[in-house]
Amino acid sequence: MSDAVHDILADWSLPIWLTLSIVVTAAIYLRGWLAIRKTRPLQFSGLRMASFFAGLAVLWLAIGSPMDGFADALLSAHMVEHLLLMSVVPPLLLWGLPVVPLLRGSPLFLRRSILGPLLRASWMRRFVHWLTTPLVAWLAMNGAFLAWHVPRAYDFALEHENWHAVEHLCFLFSSTLFWGCIVQPWPARKHRLGWGILLYLVSADIVNTMLSAFLAFCGRPVYTYYIDHANPFKASLLDDQMLGAVIMWVFGSLVFLLPAMMLTLRLAGLGGAKRI
Repeated sequence: MSDAVHDILADWSLPIWLTLSIVVTAAIYLRGWLAIRKTRPLQFSGLRMASFFAGLAVLWLAIGSPMDGFADALLSAHMVEHLLLMSVVPPLLLWGLPVVPLLRGSPLFLRRSILGPLLRASWMRRFVHWLTTPLVAWLAMNGAFLAWHVPRAYDFALEHENWHAVEHLCFLFSSTLFWGCIVQPWPARKHRLGWGILLYLVSADIVNTMLSAFLAFCGRPVYTYYIDHANPFKASLLDDQMLGAVIMWVFGSLVFLLPAMMLTLRLAGLGGAKRI
């Protein structure tokens, strides 16, 4: 084990509040899943539960494990962290159909006094409907993605731990909106995914490709945080940046293009074309 790896592992400590929050969320989901499975056993299969738990596990891996320390030292590791938060965690959580299990698993007094009245409010329903429309969800995710990769914002987040947490929340929330328009977890109103969803996915990949290409070919380190802080791995800043860009470009594109290809085959087989 290299000294750099040893130092990062030695500096790591278990994030108590994050870990506790994830464990509590898992317990609430499990309680609700067991309750609703009695009436909807086919809909709430073991695979649904496993998907939700896997999403929580990947979330902890991305920001609670020693990976977060590597992300502070290497831009390439930081890009892996962002990729997990934006492209792996949200689909896994959403495929677990989390809305009803989390509600059913919440304490009764919380459901009756706060959650129930809030969710029944007409203004809240209108707001959620607006928030989950494809255009708003697309703008939210890609806007957050680009905004937090602006050099000043990126460096600021790494310098200030609380703002780094805000950055992660922005990525997670906006990406959940984005993937929610595709997964459409019950009890969300189902919309037929027509040919428009391909533009939704491919245009998001174009945004990812543009940023990745800039980082790969600009020929200079973009983020001063890595210039001002000694690299414990003695890696070239430009090489590390290019590796991060390649990770974003290749794996980020796969995340968008593979679902687009699958949907293309499905739509071609149906022979229909309705708007999302």
